[in-house]
Amino acid sequence: MPIATVNPADGSTVETFEPLSAEEVEQRLADADAAFRGYRLTTFEERTRLLNAAADLLEREADGVARVMTTEMGKPLVAARAEAAKCVKAMRWYARNAEELLAPEYPAPEDVADSGAVRAEVRYRPLGPVLAVMPWNFPLWQVVRFAAPALMAGNVGLLKHASNVPQTALYLGDLFHRAGFARGCFQTLLISSGTVEAVLRDPRVVAATLTGSEGAGRAVASVAGDEIKKTVLELGGSDPFIVLPSADIEAAARTAVTARAQNNGQSCIAAKRFLVHTDVFDAFAERFTSGMLGLTVGDPMEPGTDVGPLSGAQGREDLEELVTDALAQGAQALCGGRRPQGLEQGFYYEPTVLTGVTAQMRIHREETFGPVATLYRVADVEEAVTLANDTPFGLSSNVWTQDECEADRFVQDLEAGGVFFNGMTASHPALPFGGVKRSGYGRELAGHGIREFCNATTVWRGP
Repeated sequence: MPIATVNPADGSTVETFEPLSAEEVEQRLADADAAFRGYRLTTFEERTRLLNAAADLLEREADGVARVMTTEMGKPLVAARAEAAKCVKAMRWYARNAEELLAPEYPAPEDVADSGAVRAEVRYRPLGPVLAVMPWNFPLWQVVRFAAPALMAGNVGLLKHASNVPQTALYLGDLFHRAGFARGCFQTLLISSGTVEAVLRDPRVVAATLTGSEGAGRAVASVAGDEIKKTVLELGGSDPFIVLPSADIEAAARTAVTARAQNNGQSCIAAKRFLVHTDVFDAFAERFTSGMLGLTVGDPMEPGTDVGPLSGAQGREDLEELVTDALAQGAQALCGGRRPQGLEQGFYYEPTVLTGVTAQMRIHREETFGPVATLYRVADVEEAVTLANDTPFGLSSNVWTQDECEADRFVQDLEAGGVFFNGMTASHPALPFGGVKRSGYGRELAGHGIREFCNATTVWRGP
């Protein structure tokens, strides 16, 4: 696809960008390599000063960059502003905590004495230039949650962003430069997907991180594996939202609407499959459907809009195919299931709740990237666990119960990178984030995330 800003609210092309030439890509790789040689020797105090300066800039410019995000991918402006604020928070969190997270570790002398060591330690050292292949759905946050820990660890970054958010991508490269980071410490590469392999194979690039589709993750991982380079992958998700009889049904249904419709339904960690105990199914379904019907679909720049357009025509077509297939095989739409009237110029889709979904339907197995929920009735905890795990994905999960025994069962048996009780899944700087199965591997955020691209170096000292 071309590198261009196409406003999904009306389908208009705002601006098109030329990809970097081979010579320009080579210069950026050389700059990254040179920058790392000096930047890796900086102190935590210096990195903290630089990252806090970037956070200050972003905080002052939040409204402007929020409008760019909304123009490029369609999220409601209020959500875009919240995304910018979340990035500021994460940058400051890593600036404050990185030194402690990467502090040397000292085994007890008696534990290593039989190795002949007088003293031993583990040091965390940066790896080098890391390629980040990032998606459009959270165009600022996905990048910052990699960039903040990577830069604080002493690495440098090369950003290949999604082709439909080039202005956000360019802003990020400029942000770190204006904050005072040396040339080459963090650079945006406006390149096509076809150029990624050559960049990843370049010996100056030591590792890669990707957030995106299963196909993109497989492609990057296969190249990195061939080159024996470290990767972290955060891929798709089809998170269950489980509601049991002891739950606060009003709160669960209200949260479920937000969990499904956030970011116009285009979130890997959005709740997508709603598994509700038969004793409370009708009460939950009524409230949840009413809530989805009550969402305002429209211009994402307007303050009253809850759900804006999908990011593009292809994304809407993919979603429509899943809904059409389900309805043709006997599923029922409690609400939605079509394009809204009066919004023909953009890539809009109505908030939708489907019930009667079976394992034969594509929507049972495939990720729905838009405001479409599937609603299942379950008889007990055993069926809820089985159905929750009946997916190739394992990113996160939501469980609503006041029963501690039930909670322990879900923590033990759910195949997911996270279990959120009586609330909705969210990423937070202090908590590790990532999945299992086809949702990827490795972790972002917290101490786990900052150490992913570090060399854990054993230091042994003899007599």
